[in-house]
Amino acid sequence: MNVFVGDSKLPSRNKKVKVGLALGGGATRGIAHIGALKAFDENGIKFDLIAGTSAGALVGCMYAGGKTPDEIISVAKSLRVKDIRRSKFFMPSKTDGLQELVKENLGDIDIRDLKMPFCAVAVDLITSKEIVFTKGNLPKIIAASCAVPGVFVPVEYEGMHLSDGGLQNNIPSDVPRFFGCDYVIAIDVNSTRGEGTDSLKIIDVLSATIRIMSKSNSINGYINADFVIKPSMKKYKSTKVDEAEAMFAEGYMATIDAIPKILEIISKKPNKAQKRRFAVTTQNKPVII
Repeated sequence: MNVFVGDSKLPSRNKKVKVGLALGGGATRGIAHIGALKAFDENGIKFDLIAGTSAGALVGCMYAGGKTPDEIISVAKSLRVKDIRRSKFFMPSKTDGLQELVKENLGDIDIRDLKMPFCAVAVDLITSKEIVFTKGNLPKIIAASCAVPGVFVPVEYEGMHLSDGGLQNNIPSDVPRFFGCDYVIAIDVNSTRGEGTDSLKIIDVLSATIRIMSKSNSINGYINADFVIKPSMKKYKSTKVDEAEAMFAEGYMATIDAIPKILEIISKKPNKAQKRRFAVTTQNKPVII
């Protein structure tokens, strides 16, 4: 069962229908999300709500905070892994680097201070529940959503031990549904989901474990989306940013190709049969706290 921390109603930006965007996890492959946002901007596609998991939460909050895709990719290209992950000898890192990244670009703010409605997904390791945040300290919550087990130390926040949202909901298409979006566009940047490893190194084993787990919990992301954009990201490592420009281009081109279909979908008024179909896939009603 989900736990929603914040408000259950969010304002609409579109007059006819509400359109949500779900940005999935994928570590540095999440740079492809930025290219997708650039394509949306160029074609005048606006969203009433952005929901993000892990890398999708990081990119999504930047965009919701008023940063342009060009500004976000500039930040991404200037990053180095050591700026984010600061531990040595394969020990889990604290999330200070992630929190500082958000503070430097958006400030030490509350999620509600962003310029458009935004939700970030994390998991509380104490209760094992998925937590969807619409309020609270933005740097801490984004760091929590990105805190891959074994790579980062869980974030202690308001009595919870928060870790990567991909443990429960890697492509959070159901979140915009809950908040009343008529249509949801999702972006899946993790094309190697489910792949194993022949390495016995602890980081490789943990990474393979996360990929295998995320394969099953990504299915609902597809079910609850009206359209899923899938950039071809298999050739890019999820732990390096040196090919940021190429990953940006993959996201941009995949979205440009999808624009005609997306415009066709969101131009129509949703019918009752469609709403019933999605109601079947969201049987676990969230708890609002």
